[in-house]
Amino acid sequence: MRSTRAVGASGPGGSGEATAERIRDAAIKRFARDGFAVGLRVVAADAGVTAGLVMHYFGSKDGLRQACDKYVLEVIRTEKTKAVTGSATVMIAQLAEVERFAPLALYALRSLQAGGELATAFVEQMCRDAEEYLAAGVESGVIKPSRDPAGRARYLAMQGLGSLLLWVAVHPGFTEIDDFSKQLRQLSEEITLPALEVLTQGLFTDRKMLDDYLMYVCDPPAGPIEP
Repeated sequence: MRSTRAVGASGPGGSGEATAERIRDAAIKRFARDGFAVGLRVVAADAGVTAGLVMHYFGSKDGLRQACDKYVLEVIRTEKTKAVTGSATVMIAQLAEVERFAPLALYALRSLQAGGELATAFVEQMCRDAEEYLAAGVESGVIKPSRDPAGRARYLAMQGLGSLLLWVAVHPGFTEIDDFSKQLRQLSEEITLPALEVLTQGLFTDRKMLDDYLMYVCDPPAGPIEP
């Protein structure tokens, strides 16, 4: 597995892997800022290489984007797993450096905005990854089991992506990743407390609405075993 260092952490070493990582990191930043219409020559210039070298390592623009997708999803999966299986200290440390994840979050946003097969594959993989790290949280005893683990994972993943899309829609105007970093910090400060309140304390005072719905649907999934 490749390192999950923050974007830009790859050094300018001469090895092929280091060069490929440098190109990938430059592409994530450039696609995040300008979208996927940007040409490979621009990405190559950002990475300090030729467009031919980009083609050598990734084959095509789609190949480069797929490599970027894989890395961004890997970082998200790793950080989410840490958050749901570790202590509150881990989560607080992540919140303290939320700006570090701005290029990745903005890249994910650009993927959603672009649409198409690659965007669909990106979202589907994010949902599968969410199911994986939520299962790790259940196994560690931090998260309650679900009667529909895949459905819960999809709901939470799409909630996160949807809130990011909505935030950017009502807060337009950023032109650089640094601008988006500030907005990501503001978003984090606005939603973390209410999100944790809902996730840890729940919203309704009893489970009547859930029970009524389970009676309404024809074949509800079996619930988790209660302790």
